[in-house]
Formats: sequence, C-alpha cells, structure tokens
Amino acid sequence: MESEGLVAQPAMPQLNKPAPRFEANTTAGRRTLEDYQGRWLILFSHPADFTPVCTTEFIAFAKAYESFQALNCELLGLSIDSNFAHVAWVRNIKEKFGVEIPFPIIEDLSMKVAGAYGMIQPGASDTSAVRATFFIDPESSLRAMVYYPMSNGRSVDEFLRLLEALQTSDEHGVATPENWRCGEKVIIPPPQTTEEAEKRRAEGYEYIDWYFCKKDLAA
Repeated sequence: MESEGLVAQPAMPQLNKPAPRFEANTTAGRRTLEDYQGRWLILFSHPADFTPVCTTEFIAFAKAYESFQALNCELLGLSIDSNFAHVAWVRNIKEKFGVEIPFPIIEDLSMKVAGAYGMIQPGASDTSAVRATFFIDPESSLRAMVYYPMSNGRSVDEFLRLLEALQTSDEHGVATPENWRCGEKVIIPPPQTTEEAEKRRAEGYEYIDWYFCKKDLAA
C-alpha cells in the first residue's frame, strides 16, 4: 500500500534480465524491441533536440556507425521530443555539420519508453531524459547500463570498447581487465575450489596468483 503523498516510481531495468519491451514511432517508422532480435542494440537517450552537447554525441555516434555495424550492433536514439523535431534536427546536423544521422530516433512525448528504462531521473530532470545508454544483446537481455548527467557528453569510443569486451566475454567465457582493448590479454575466471586453485599454476596461463591469471586469446 502506497504512503499518502508518495508517487510510485517505475521499477528500474535490471542487468541480465529481459530489456523492457517497447513499440514506438521513430524517424524511420515504427520500431519494436523484437525488431532487433538477433543483433545487439544500443538504445541511448538525450535530453533534447537542437542542443549542443547532444549534437556532438549524435555526430560521434554517426561517425562510429559502421564500426558498430561491424560488431552486429544497431543504434537507436530517444528523446522526449516530437518526430517533427527529430527530423528537423537531423536535417540541421546534415546542413550545418555535414554529417548524416544513419540510425532512427524514437519519438517519446508520452515518456513511456523513457519511464520503462529509467531515463527520467527526479532531481536531475523531470521532463527530459538524462544521458542513459543501454546495451541489449541478441536475445533481448539487458547487459549494461551507463548514465551520464545532462551537462556532460558521453564517450562513444568507450561504448565500442565495452561492446567488444561484452562480446569477447560471451564468446570465450573470460573477463576483461580495466580499459581492455581487442587483442590484449584476458582474465581467466578464478578457481571455485581449493583443488582447482592448487592446479592453476601449472595450467599454462600468465600466473600472478591463484585468483589472478591472464592469457592471450590467440594462444
């Protein structure tokens, strides 16, 4: 039972759980979460169209679009603006900056999608989406969430790095160290028993201690 005067907030999405389903109008027509099954999806929100920080982010996403595509990943933007505003802003970016935005942008005037994904942060913004970014895998599971304040732009290069790291962990059953880049050594999951820990030194990895071993994926 809700306390008087308190407004229930939507539940935040959770890692390794199904991403919230959506159906929304975009600059490329209707889109649903199911449209992206079989591919990775990066869904990212921005506070408003025709704002300078958001413009720099969209230009960066557009310039990296082919790199995301090469990793089997689609991009999908969102703000609490009309589709007319989105179209006008995309045209403005092409005219003023010479950059074409190749991915759709969700129209979310109802804040339905933004609410489901926790993009509205009371205390930071009540009517605009903060800079939230969601990594959704080919099975529609939410794998990573990154939130930035409205005043500071994101690093698109970091999102490419994180996407490669997630895909590497999935494919090889390993972890990746801080600021890991493709081609660098990966971390072997620690042993789960004392017997396995005793054997770890002789297993041929780059051995630091029983819980910290690395290897080259090419080896």
